[in-house]
Amino acid sequence: MAGRGAKSLSDRAVFAAIALWLVSVATGFGLLWKYKSTPGAPPLALETRWPAASRIERDPQHATLLMFVHPRCPCTRASVAELSRLMGRLSGQLAARVVFVRPQGVEDDWERGELWARAASIPGAAAVLDKGGAEAERFDARTSGQVLLYDPAGRLVFSGGITPSRGHEGDSFGQRRIVSLIETGSADRADSPVFGCALRASLQSANKEER
Repeated sequence: MAGRGAKSLSDRAVFAAIALWLVSVATGFGLLWKYKSTPGAPPLALETRWPAASRIERDPQHATLLMFVHPRCPCTRASVAELSRLMGRLSGQLAARVVFVRPQGVEDDWERGELWARAASIPGAAAVLDKGGAEAERFDARTSGQVLLYDPAGRLVFSGGITPSRGHEGDSFGQRRIVSLIETGSADRADSPVFGCALRASLQSANKEER
């Protein structure tokens, strides 16, 4: 009897440990999903037209897409991959500028890594350096992967992201709306969530790491 009682207690302890482990795993997946599906902060002070003070070259013959990125944000690889697909679909109809924000105080070419090479290789796109984040500030870009679309006259027609969640590739509302705007001139909305690292916080962190 004593042996069966001890075995029963042991079984209950095993079941309790398994239940606790399952709860921990479910909680972990829940937190991970929340992280991946929580968008970054949208711009708060967007101008409706291309800023006159910007040094980024705008294409006057085609719509121009800007994507602001932190060069070392891992989430942004998915954004650049989706930009490549988007440019392939809209070949000849869209010009893109991938704006790499270099923090103050870091060495030259700090931004020129794998992400820069991938962006620069996209047909119809150009990688652009933004020293100190002046252009990001001018366009009020707050999240790495932020996309702004301007028509040939320089009017802002879309602001948002082109990935379905943080660091994940695939179809998204942002891509559909950009395609619709280019191909038909309209879309159901002019925005979408942006999934990526907080651009300005990332820049501040990079500055601290380099000191």
